[in-house]
Amino acid sequence: MARPGVTTSALALLLSWPLEAGRRMILAECDPDGGAVLHGLLQGSLGDRYGLRNLSVAARKGEFSDAFWRQLIDLSSDDGKKESPRDRLLLPGITDPAQAASLCSVWKVLAQMFRGIEAESAHDVLIDLGRRGAYGPSGVLAEQTDAVFVVVRCTLRCLQAAEGRVRTLEERVGDISVLMIDDGPYPAGEVQRVLQVPVVATLPYAPKEARVLSDGAEQPRHFTKTWSHLVSLR
Repeated sequence: MARPGVTTSALALLLSWPLEAGRRMILAECDPDGGAVLHGLLQGSLGDRYGLRNLSVAARKGEFSDAFWRQLIDLSSDDGKKESPRDRLLLPGITDPAQAASLCSVWKVLAQMFRGIEAESAHDVLIDLGRRGAYGPSGVLAEQTDAVFVVVRCTLRCLQAAEGRVRTLEERVGDISVLMIDDGPYPAGEVQRVLQVPVVATLPYAPKEARVLSDGAEQPRHFTKTWSHLVSLR
């Protein structure tokens, strides 16, 4: 089954979310099945120099905090300025699912790091846990967040697949909400009725624009405008 577009949606939110003056946003790819941005949006241009994988070594050496900031990639728009504002940052995920085994001791430290920088350093943190990252050892990240969202498309197939995951997540983290991609016949009210959780935002189905974020495709006209009007909050 095709994925609902979690990482692409997270990237779109990172690039379009309105930030208050002085605040920064970090997107962390923490999917134990592997990240997609390095070889998607960035087309492998940075090799494996950055990413979550490198933090396991730093954690063993007691150098986690310093290493964390060195692993972030700046995705900010400079809007013609001489220097980037560095207010939209990415922590790339692992490049091979086999690498997840080395991160068992990292997830809890990372969760504590995120809580600390949110409270003390004016950072908002968005975590991409993929399909199964909220259930295994990396689930501590979901437990420590302020809010947990499931991304679904409004088709019968996607809703049926999401039902079990929603119930399991509720048992582990409590209240959750849905980000709905408007690709399918069912309105938000029906999605809420089936999943029994609130739909808090609707994301447009924009495949041409999405391919820029998922595969590094050439930007179509009005790309920036499309994402600047991305989220319809309820």
